[in-house]
Amino acid sequence: MSQQSEHIVIVGAGAAGLMAARELARAGRRVTILEVRERCGGRIHPLPASQFGYPADGGAEFVHGEAPVTRALLREAGLSLQEIEGTQWSFDGAGLSRAGRHDPHEAELHAVLRDLKDDLAVADFLRRHFAGEEYARLRYSIGRMVEGYDAADPERASTLALREEWMDGGHAPQARIKGGYGALIDFLAAECRAGGVTIRLGCAVSAIEESGGAAVVRCAGGDGLACDRVIVTVPLPLLRKIALPANASARAAAADDIGFGNVIKILLRFARPWWRDHRDDLGNMTFLLSDEAIPVWWTRYPDQHPLLTGWFGGPRTAELSHLDPQGLIETGLDSLAAIFKLRAAEIARELVASTATNWAHDPFARGAYSWATPRTREAQAILARADGAVLFSGEALYRGRDMGTVEAALASGLETAGMIQRG
Repeated sequence: MSQQSEHIVIVGAGAAGLMAARELARAGRRVTILEVRERCGGRIHPLPASQFGYPADGGAEFVHGEAPVTRALLREAGLSLQEIEGTQWSFDGAGLSRAGRHDPHEAELHAVLRDLKDDLAVADFLRRHFAGEEYARLRYSIGRMVEGYDAADPERASTLALREEWMDGGHAPQARIKGGYGALIDFLAAECRAGGVTIRLGCAVSAIEESGGAAVVRCAGGDGLACDRVIVTVPLPLLRKIALPANASARAAAADDIGFGNVIKILLRFARPWWRDHRDDLGNMTFLLSDEAIPVWWTRYPDQHPLLTGWFGGPRTAELSHLDPQGLIETGLDSLAAIFKLRAAEIARELVASTATNWAHDPFARGAYSWATPRTREAQAILARADGAVLFSGEALYRGRDMGTVEAALASGLETAGMIQRG
């Protein structure tokens, strides 16, 4: 079969799907993307600039670390990054203080991590090596990072997968895209369409059938679409919603050994940066950590937009699963009121615009992003196998440090396209 006649169907118009589609179209394949949402981007969710004063991100926001694929794509698109600057603060229940990164047992932690050969869950690692009362602060700090930053469950998360992150103290550079991730998705979607890719929105794939080395993809309430191969890029929980051929279904079962975490994200735009009234040295505050119901907040610094973003990640987000968006916004205001010793009504009077998303409630995501368990590498190898007409791709299958990020999704899409091109 010639490359020009081979028809590839991609399920999902997120970062992985768009990246794979662009590369395959460039290589001469006929490509169709089927996307259940009425927009491209998936868990990249751009919000109206008219609402928040800039192109805000309701989903993915930061570019983490070196991110070579993302940065190369940004250069192609003529987009630039703004590195994160500023100071980090903590609220201990009594007052605010600059967050200290040093733990007296940090060198001991690094020594144990360097010698660790066999993987185990983070909670087991801490119980085995740092069970004493003198390590309470260390256990708390690691648990907060695993749940809040990685959106992972310490009882299941891989210690070896997180070792590099801990060894550098979480100091990997972070940046934002000027114009938001939505600008990058717009560029990729335009590239796809210019290359002849057909993007069909509002199409919920219900089943994939395979016969004679080819496939048929069926959307709910529609006819089947015949093709030669299918790349499935949906979030892990949605794999169970698609009827797959026996071979692909057996491989998809391996996804149970890959963690998938949730995030609640709240954006609050104010008439002015009222938190600077609390104390003069909060002018360059970036991150603010606490033990409140919404424990993590960040500003737009060095940009001067008067906006605070609230973040709650990991298994404990289930505690707020009963709340609708307005309830989450009110919980966020209550958390800020406790931190700054104000009444929530005072803060609410400054509010201009707000939105809140519990990604577990999003029917097309059912969570935020993936993380590694001790069995994830084996599961990824099973899922990534080119066995039959159905292939899997996405941030959950990337085996590098950036697993779970937009970088991972782009890199995985690139890898899957390369696999098809190599035959």
